Amino acid sequence: MKKRLFLVVVLALSCCLSACRQQPTIEEERPRVLISTDIGGPDEDDFQSMGHLLMFNDYFDLEGLVSSPSFGGGGAEHIRNLIDLYAKDFKGGRFRTAKELKALVHQGVNRLAPAAGYRTSTDGSDWIVKCARKEDPRPLYVLVWGGLEDLAQALHDAPEIADKLRVYWIGGPNKKFSPDAYSYIASHFPHLWFIECNAAYRGFIHNDKRETSYGREFYEKYMQGTSALADDFVTHCGGIVRMGDTPSVLYMLNYKEMDPANPAAEHWGGRFERMNHSSRRVFDHPLNECDTVPVFSIVELHLKGPEREGDDGTEPCLTLNCLGQDWDGFYMGDGNYQVRYAPKMAGIVYYTITGAVEQEGVFIVDNRWPGAPHADDWPLGDNWWTDVQDPAEFEGAHQGAQSVVRWRNDALRLWAERCQEMK
Repeated sequence: MKKRLFLVVVLALSCCLSACRQQPTIEEERPRVLISTDIGGPDEDDFQSMGHLLMFNDYFDLEGLVSSPSFGGGGAEHIRNLIDLYAKDFKGGRFRTAKELKALVHQGVNRLAPAAGYRTSTDGSDWIVKCARKEDPRPLYVLVWGGLEDLAQALHDAPEIADKLRVYWIGGPNKKFSPDAYSYIASHFPHLWFIECNAAYRGFIHNDKRETSYGREFYEKYMQGTSALADDFVTHCGGIVRMGDTPSVLYMLNYKEMDPANPAAEHWGGRFERMNHSSRRVFDHPLNECDTVPVFSIVELHLKGPEREGDDGTEPCLTLNCLGQDWDGFYMGDGNYQVRYAPKMAGIVYYTITGAVEQEGVFIVDNRWPGAPHADDWPLGDNWWTDVQDPAEFEGAHQGAQSVVRWRNDALRLWAERCQEMK
């Protein structure tokens, strides 16, 4: 009898150990995430989003923090400074140490791409390649908060990594900053798994007209005095919840309930629909009021001018001025010139081109994305996604924003609870 009982116990323990071995590891439970950010550049809200990410880094298998200040300003030191604040309050458990986090920080490109869409590799783009090449069955989610330059460079240098990547890009104004890098990706990697969030992210940015449980006083009520990282929040954007890049993190944050592999489903970071073409309009004449383009489309202006010996097209020779901002244009050879622009809102746009060739004109931007198919468009595969076109999902002019608005209180409630836990 004792021998039989002993065998039963041994078998039970054996089954238990076998079951334990079959349970997923911590790394397998969590999604692999890499961030590319223009923190310290033109959008100050990246500081807020990075602080939020660091507070929730235990939710992810975080693999990279790449500084990609493609439109001027910013650098890896801004990420490291926030990690120093994080180190004062975060210890143990599933959280990364400050040392581990700093090992993930890499400097990327510090200027816009030329017409080709890429220049040379950077520490940041090389790190994307290295992470994507890891022997891991999980995809690598690349959350891009700024320009696409480092991602485009990584894909150019190692095109085979495309199948391992899932990209969530906060586009909109960032598309205006990266028209050439975007054009390279859309034309050369149409089958990339890619969420192009041009407007839905605006549903998370504080809006006084929106009914919410977490409004302008969020910092004072829930963050103040809870940690050094939380107290840094108020030094950016006047302490108001801007955080336009945070929806990409929210898309991953509740991965246990909402599958990030299915963009068409509900997520805290929005829901999206497939797009089979990326809007592009090519013009070889000065634009006028009869020329209409979709919002967020790539407007590509072709000009003729003098031939330029020794110009390989990597340095700008034209300046396009639109709405008070300047954009580079490039020599394409044989007396041909090109400049690209991506409008971020509907309206009338007057422009001038100066430099090796001069031109001025005006065009109309229509508030429909991606707009009706056009011969100039780039055809896309089955995994390119964008803001839903359902009118019920608009918030004002912002397409798809309601799909983020309805989860905003849930996301901020979780953040408020985490801040209180840190006291």
